[in-house]
Amino acid sequence: MRVFLTGATGFIGSRIVTELLSAGHQVIGLTRSEAGARALAEAGAEPHRGDIENPGSLQAGAATADSVIHTAFDHDFTNFVANCEKDKRAIEALGAELKGSRRPFLITSGTGVGAAAPGQPALESVFNAAHQNPRVISEVTGARLLDDGADVRIVRLPQVHDTVKQGLVTPYIAISREKGVAAYIGEGLNRWPAAHVRDVAALYRLALERGQAGERYHAVDEEGVTAQAIATVIGAGLGVDVISLPPEQAQQHFGWLGMFMGMDLVASSAWTRSRLGWQPTGPGIISDLKRMDYNLSQ
Repeated sequence: MRVFLTGATGFIGSRIVTELLSAGHQVIGLTRSEAGARALAEAGAEPHRGDIENPGSLQAGAATADSVIHTAFDHDFTNFVANCEKDKRAIEALGAELKGSRRPFLITSGTGVGAAAPGQPALESVFNAAHQNPRVISEVTGARLLDDGADVRIVRLPQVHDTVKQGLVTPYIAISREKGVAAYIGEGLNRWPAAHVRDVAALYRLALERGQAGERYHAVDEEGVTAQAIATVIGAGLGVDVISLPPEQAQQHFGWLGMFMGMDLVASSAWTRSRLGWQPTGPGIISDLKRMDYNLSQ
């Protein structure tokens, strides 16, 4: 299968390239730069020059492919709402090329929007359009395209990690270094789900090969790791104190990350594992954080 992949040179996308090529697929990778084009060519993929803010380049790439996997996202979280709107426009552009066809179109979201209510585990069968995460708009847009005849499938991500990056935990580490403390909210018992980047890449491939239109998949290995456990291992890695903060201090201490710090985002992947035969094997996030070189992340 010829797969057009956005975000092909990114943290997750670059692993998806390897996963797809190893399974015998051809990959057309979106890239903005000459360096990205060289990296894709060296990996065995076909570079496609373009940008998620250039609808024509997205549609041109999709037009040459049997399927599309959309992982590109602007991770400047200081402009998170605007970047979610940007993602909406990219999904719409790709969907305009794919609707009415049987070509699979995988889009990316977050596990939190699968929680029916605070504290309840996120499930693949649930879409909470009222969730406070602005990225709900990606799934709303995907649902509209599904109604228009596009084969939309959704992969929901937790904290995706290795020993270099760990989703929202990466900026948390930077804030902890800057503030000189590793802080959590209240008792720190709120939980974040996680999965190793290699296992996440495998799930995208399985969703492409075995999935069906309208289905949602949770790339979750660990259903919930407590904020206190994460803070404790990071505090040890940075050599700083681990402290508790009251909820009213979250925004002042963490800035934009404050909206996430007290969220309990536990998520299940039982249905995904059964449906796709996905069996994650990578290390857990605490293990990766323990093995991380904190001197390199300064």
